[in-house]
Amino acid sequence: MARAALEWTVRDLAAKAGVHRNTIARIEAGEASHGPTLAAVRRALEDAGIIFLSAGEQANGGPGVRLREPEET
Repeated sequence: MARAALEWTVRDLAAKAGVHRNTIARIEAGEASHGPTLAAVRRALEDAGIIFLSAGEQANGGPGVRLREPEET
């Protein structure tokens, strides 16, 4: 969902996170991954403007993601 919000391909996210594209595919399929790998992927998404929401941070549901509002210049 986060990758789609950014309109990134698997290859785009893999390059930004410094991991192999097969690693992204496995993460998206729900397979376990190492903590440092997940941290790198999360950092790449957050650097691109993704905000991760915990349960209760949104009125209509549980955990999810949203895009950060653009900063005014």
